Amino acid sequence: MTDHGFGVVRPLPGNGLVAYLGGLLLVCDSTEAAADDLLTALRETAASGGDGRALARRAAQVLAANMTGDPATCAVAGPVGGGVAVLVSGSAAATVATPGGETRLAGSDSLTWADRLVSGPVERVELSLPGAGSPHPAVRFDGGVVHGGGLVGDFTDLPAAPAAPAPSRPLTTEMPDTGLYVDPELAQPARQPEPQPEPQPVERPPYPLADQPPVSPPSPSQSPSQSPSQSGPQPVPQTGAHSGPQPLEQPSYLSAPEPSPYLPPPEPAYHTPQEQPPAPEPQYPTYDEQPSSGGNGADQPLPQRMGPSDPYDQPAPPVLGPPDPYEHQGQQEQQPDHGDRPMVYGVDCKNDHFNDPRAPYCAVCGIALVQRTLVPYKGPRPSLGVLILDDGTALPLETDYLLGRDPERAPEVAGGSARPAKVTSPDGSVSRRHLRVALDGWDVNLVDLGSVNGTQIQPPGDPNFYDIPPNEPVTIAPGTTVRVGVSRTLRFEAHRG
Repeated sequence: MTDHGFGVVRPLPGNGLVAYLGGLLLVCDSTEAAADDLLTALRETAASGGDGRALARRAAQVLAANMTGDPATCAVAGPVGGGVAVLVSGSAAATVATPGGETRLAGSDSLTWADRLVSGPVERVELSLPGAGSPHPAVRFDGGVVHGGGLVGDFTDLPAAPAAPAPSRPLTTEMPDTGLYVDPELAQPARQPEPQPEPQPVERPPYPLADQPPVSPPSPSQSPSQSPSQSGPQPVPQTGAHSGPQPLEQPSYLSAPEPSPYLPPPEPAYHTPQEQPPAPEPQYPTYDEQPSSGGNGADQPLPQRMGPSDPYDQPAPPVLGPPDPYEHQGQQEQQPDHGDRPMVYGVDCKNDHFNDPRAPYCAVCGIALVQRTLVPYKGPRPSLGVLILDDGTALPLETDYLLGRDPERAPEVAGGSARPAKVTSPDGSVSRRHLRVALDGWDVNLVDLGSVNGTQIQPPGDPNFYDIPPNEPVTIAPGTTVRVGVSRTLRFEAHRG
């Protein structure tokens, strides 16, 4: 999916309204009072170049302003980066197909509306109203507002891109190196090779001479009249009026003599050493073997040690002192009942306050923790602090929480793994399942559950807010401010006595 639309869009038969403007999709019941406001929000968002997140935010504001009765039946979708933002309300439904599977949203699953940010790549998006039919493969919807029961954006059936026209004459750099495509104006005459003097045959005696060095053929720079037996530097001839400069000839004693073809090559002066077999390793009796006595066949017992016993043969005495806390980690220990609080490893300060072993100061009394003198042990985890919302609500960090507009219907709350914390906003920017606060050991983690308007954090001492990635845990420190949606905030404060 691209940032400019949904590829090939096809309408579904039905009696509602479907719209496709600026790469944004909208389906709604034509009898709804909020239909005109939703179409206006779509046009304004498309005209301003907004994405799917901006459209979902505008649609949530329209639905929040018209919540006098049952939720309006509508659905919107739009691209956000490589993914898609979807919002459904009432009896509408949405399906987003990705290589990892399908994500389905239904407005009936929430008391108000449901929204989700689905990460890409996206292969297919379908928004449908009750009673919608199947799309016709020959029908395409290029934009506008028409009657219909839904819209389908299919990315597996994209139109083929038009082929680029072939150039009338190939470029010079693309021409093959053949005579058919060589431009006569660019052709260069072939360079003729310079004539080389023919080598003179060398007469050799029919038998090798012992007192005469082998004869080497003359070099091309030598004159044919020069005898090959001459050696040593030759005088430079005098130049006449019509003769050019002659190159200096290399003395024959500087060139290595060639081997005579009549003599066999000399043998190497060294010989390859033969490998010697490895010496046998000495055999030593093991501790379990008893030495035999000569050749009479009778085994003689070893003499017993006389005198006092060796103190090193006795077992070591037990080590005195505090037990090692890590010695019996693999064994199942009998722990006292501490309720629902998990057991974690920690250290005590001098006032017996149980703390994170990584902390430099006690979280209760603030006294310094000298790590070298502390012994960690396993104990019940205390409260890690408190989350204070902007309306004064305090959430003690003793277990996980799920924040959202309708958290009671979330599967995490139904399964008992998190407590619900209802957070609403007048602009509708808080999703039904927006944020989970997950406690892992001594860490406080935030997990954005794919909300449309996202979650931002402001670290302590930093004036900026930063988006956290969806569906990935992010650890926060005490003093961090968290923005949920657009307008709701909360702050993480560490526990102090």
